[in-house]
Amino acid sequence: MAPPCFTPNKISSVFEKDKDAAASRFCLSENREISVDGVTLLFDVPENVTLSSFSSVPHSCNSDFPPPPEMVKQVNSKSENCAFLGLSVDDLCDRILNPIGKFNNRKFLSIFRFKTWWSTAWIGLSGSDLQKETQIVMFHVPELNSYVVIIPIIEQSFRSAIHPGSHCQVLLSIESGSTKVRANSFTSSAYLQIGDNPYILLSDAFAAIRVHLGTFRLREEKSPPRIFDKFGWCTWDAFYLTVEPVGVWHGVQSFAEGGIPPRFLIIDDGWQSINFDHESPFEDSSDLTGLGSQMLCRLYRFGENEKFAKYQAGTMLGPDAPEFDQQKHDMMFKEMVKLAERKAVLRKEGLEEEASRLPPATIIEYLKEKEGAERGGLKALVSDLKKKFPSLDDFYVWHALCGAWGGVRPGISQLKSTVIQAKMQAGLEDTMTDLAVVMVEQGGIGLVDPSQADDLYESMHSHLADAGITGVKVDVIHTLEYVSEDYGGRVELAKKYYDGLTKSLRKNFSRTGLIASMEQCNDFFFLGTNEISMARVGDDFWFEDPNGDPMGVYWLQGVHMVNCGYNSLWQGQFIYPDWDMFQSHHVCAEFHAGSRAICGGPIYVSDKVGSHNFELLRKLVLPDGTILRCQHFALPTRDCLFVNPLSDGKTPLKLWNLNKCGGVIGIFNCQGAGWCPEEHRSKAFPECYKEVSGSFSPSDIEWECKDFTAKFRDHELFCVYYHKAGKLYPKKGNDTMDITLQPSSFEIATVSPIYKLSENAEFAVVGLENMFNAGGAIESLEYTLEGKSATAVIEIKGAGKLLVYSSLKPVKVLLDDDNTGFEWSNEGVLKFEVPWKGGEISKACIITSL
Repeated sequence: MAPPCFTPNKISSVFEKDKDAAASRFCLSENREISVDGVTLLFDVPENVTLSSFSSVPHSCNSDFPPPPEMVKQVNSKSENCAFLGLSVDDLCDRILNPIGKFNNRKFLSIFRFKTWWSTAWIGLSGSDLQKETQIVMFHVPELNSYVVIIPIIEQSFRSAIHPGSHCQVLLSIESGSTKVRANSFTSSAYLQIGDNPYILLSDAFAAIRVHLGTFRLREEKSPPRIFDKFGWCTWDAFYLTVEPVGVWHGVQSFAEGGIPPRFLIIDDGWQSINFDHESPFEDSSDLTGLGSQMLCRLYRFGENEKFAKYQAGTMLGPDAPEFDQQKHDMMFKEMVKLAERKAVLRKEGLEEEASRLPPATIIEYLKEKEGAERGGLKALVSDLKKKFPSLDDFYVWHALCGAWGGVRPGISQLKSTVIQAKMQAGLEDTMTDLAVVMVEQGGIGLVDPSQADDLYESMHSHLADAGITGVKVDVIHTLEYVSEDYGGRVELAKKYYDGLTKSLRKNFSRTGLIASMEQCNDFFFLGTNEISMARVGDDFWFEDPNGDPMGVYWLQGVHMVNCGYNSLWQGQFIYPDWDMFQSHHVCAEFHAGSRAICGGPIYVSDKVGSHNFELLRKLVLPDGTILRCQHFALPTRDCLFVNPLSDGKTPLKLWNLNKCGGVIGIFNCQGAGWCPEEHRSKAFPECYKEVSGSFSPSDIEWECKDFTAKFRDHELFCVYYHKAGKLYPKKGNDTMDITLQPSSFEIATVSPIYKLSENAEFAVVGLENMFNAGGAIESLEYTLEGKSATAVIEIKGAGKLLVYSSLKPVKVLLDDDNTGFEWSNEGVLKFEVPWKGGEISKACIITSL
């Protein structure tokens, strides 16, 4: 029976009329089942739902970003593996929530939005197990030894998402975000594809969607930001909104003095010129200590606030430069927060007069302007930082997509800004309660007219670029859907804003100087990633639970790690994943550090000034501030795709990645928390915070995902090095190794191919044993056989003890053409020191008599 207001038989399956459909592996049968190669995926498919072949649906002809010809050729060669899903209803609607069929007893992995801005993984067996605002679903189809994805996409001015229904039903939400933008017929609102390798399937699927939509570019089509291979510092957890020049300077200096110089700096929220609507329109607010108070503020000028504007050139370079004490700073900040909270309580009780008698809020600052000297502002600060710390290459600052959290204050510039009441879109009502959403809805957004989006970003970014800022962290991205009613809906509004942002990124920040944040929704990825090449794949790093759970200091870290790993499955197709900052002195710092070492992106921390674990950081960062980055981005292993590594009480998270001459597997015990559908929030599951056991194998690594490692799939022997245990074992490719992990603990296994040089000579290069990603130090490896002698030539990045497996004792070891001492044991463990050469590559030759 058709759902109410749907017209049965109005549109039959396009496959019945499409000649190309005969070649497709997907089919919508007369008994209303969507199947692939005869295996049913969805049953009880409503009559108003259609299925179309890839070739039967018109594709975009975006001349600005045409897909590479090789990509088009590849997509067309696999078009039989693809299909589009559409539907039609009687009435014109701005939002349609339509059943598309049912499934049951079929394992799935999905990614859904648990907050407006953030997404996470969810597994289940039926359509009713899905969560609202699901962005992608992957089915396991063991009958075909394959996997199928369903990806809701953009069609016309509408975006789609998947929702759960009752009795195993799957619902497709198609919405414009404006009651003024309506339609009733769609042919390609969701995309289906099948493949036998889940990672290659995702790559193929998003390549096909890229060809179809023409509104974004894939990760591999874009260059990463310059910070990609480097270590950096973000100011947020050191200062929050009280960030100012003196603290920033001493923060950078404390890293440099410890021998870990940051190569990039992110000045987070707190540098902008913002105020409340009730305050003087041309003065900084001094009352930003209340919880979330900045979220009600609007930008009143595009330059830096007074704290930064009053910086004078040379201030921090001279002998009388201001000192900074983090403890005193923190105490002042806490007192300010207590004062703000006390005022809030009095006002809530109607005691405004008593509240007004309390001391006024103040701004923490340490600069004293010298008479007769000009202000240099942000530009002078950046210049002085470069002089003092020449290895500091990149300077980023934070801003919200709409300018500030509350947008741009009306009437303060040539830009037309209007305060728009923010309204949560349908489908988000079951997301986790979020202070940011509460405040945005309370204060609204000072939205610059979308016709002036180009001018907005040019006004902000040209000033920053002139000051020496090389990039921006753009946050609060998904506020647009809250204010799209009068601007053509969420898709059309997003297009205008992302187009303006893209133009400015090209002009002011070398095309790549941008980190996207609070962006984890398909609107952004399908519409905003033509140029943007890096984005956050996890929610925020929380050093403790903001809701007061004392165990949150532990379980939140595992949640963060799982979110990053699983979100990368789909978001990593568009951007280079950024796993966010952590603190090197946190109780779970090593846990975080292990994941960052193999994540495949930049590594940065948000340490307080002077509070650093340099011993830990030296396992991640080289003396010049660069890192040993993996060559792919970390993803869950195949046997982790349809299980719950957060709250099933038994499964460790396993992440794989690739290096130039091998691979790596990280095994993490993240158990103890996760999403609770009944309470609509992430919460602790203390019964799961316990020891877990699992196994791993060299075959867990998806060698095929890079051409230069694909040859290792059929390799017979590997050397497996346990970093934490300090043990090295030769293993066959399909051997499994058991491991047991305590809560919030991990192991990193470097996996290196063993080369059989003769009947009794086996050789493998592990890497620098002092680094978490040991194998990332190996730049190249070559072997030569000459008579009864074998020579291995290794290029090495970094310094420390090089670890090698050699079944025979070498005759000699040369390091940069000079003999060097080495250690060798009967177990085949060979070690020798590689000194630091200022960032230059070292060359080792190991000569063995066969």
